[in-house]
Amino acid sequence: MSVQAWEYSPAELAVVRAFVDGDPLDQAGGPLDVRTVVAAIRPEAKDGFLIDEVPWERFPSGTDVRKDLEQARSGDDAARHAVDMVIGLCANDMRAAAAPAVPFLLRIATDPAAGPHRARALTVAGEVARMAHHGICTREDMLRFRGDDEWRFEITGYLQNWSVQAAREAITADTGLLLSLLDDPDPAVRLAAAYVMAAAVGRARDILTALHTRLPVEHGPAVRAGLVLAIAQLARAHHDAQTTAWMHACWSDPTRPPEVRVSTALGWLCLTEDPVPDEMRTLLNEHATPDLARLLEPLPWMHAASTGRRTGLQRCLHAMLHPDVPDPTDCDNPWA
Repeated sequence: MSVQAWEYSPAELAVVRAFVDGDPLDQAGGPLDVRTVVAAIRPEAKDGFLIDEVPWERFPSGTDVRKDLEQARSGDDAARHAVDMVIGLCANDMRAAAAPAVPFLLRIATDPAAGPHRARALTVAGEVARMAHHGICTREDMLRFRGDDEWRFEITGYLQNWSVQAAREAITADTGLLLSLLDDPDPAVRLAAAYVMAAAVGRARDILTALHTRLPVEHGPAVRAGLVLAIAQLARAHHDAQTTAWMHACWSDPTRPPEVRVSTALGWLCLTEDPVPDEMRTLLNEHATPDLARLLEPLPWMHAASTGRRTGLQRCLHAMLHPDVPDPTDCDNPWA
């Protein structure tokens, strides 16, 4: 394709030449491979917040991310602005510069000075580690990490698969840091930590064990549901058959609280292709109430599935229980 240099920043122009005009695979392992860049960040640089060691300028908007992260530890407002910058890149389908920020976002989450922005920093790190998934609520796709079977490109032309993989590997490298956050006093942090760890590409058994250990002592209903969905997503990514059996035992156990039974029912539906049992339909008719839907709405998985007209739980249940019936609220016509 023909481009005019004045329309692009140097980083954008380099990406177009390498990934649009050229063969993306030629960049594997090179300076524009964000997976290589993130893997090369020294542990001391992460812990010391040594932002300047990262070559941000190689990726579109990278210098803006660096600037915001440099200020992130100077106070509450700076941390908020840095986190908002990264989530803005995800919203604009630009994750290449966001992926190197993941190790630093995780450390913002452990910094008391970040205050109320700790949980958001974790959630944003989890978003960087996922392809765009807003509006997705089917059994096949709700918990699936898309991109394993097809190339997807960002708006800049960068190969998004690499951005997401770099973020997931960064999360895996900091599993030890994240595991400790499951016992954080803030329930929002505990929930966000589970969401982030569900994206890890390694140490799945350690993470699953920690999530299962936390579940029976967790007092927050929404956090319990989040732990369940994190277990389900991690199990799907790592083909853990034991989790499917555990999910079935949970949703069919009347002694379990409603949010656990409903969330394990969702997890089971996403982990299998079996027909929906009548017993499950009865359970969901009784316990998947509007009040429960509102309780679960802050969960990142539910928030991503929701629309202005229906909660995430409502849309997921319609898509999973009635896959052949179009959801009228998905129509662009508000009078439909």
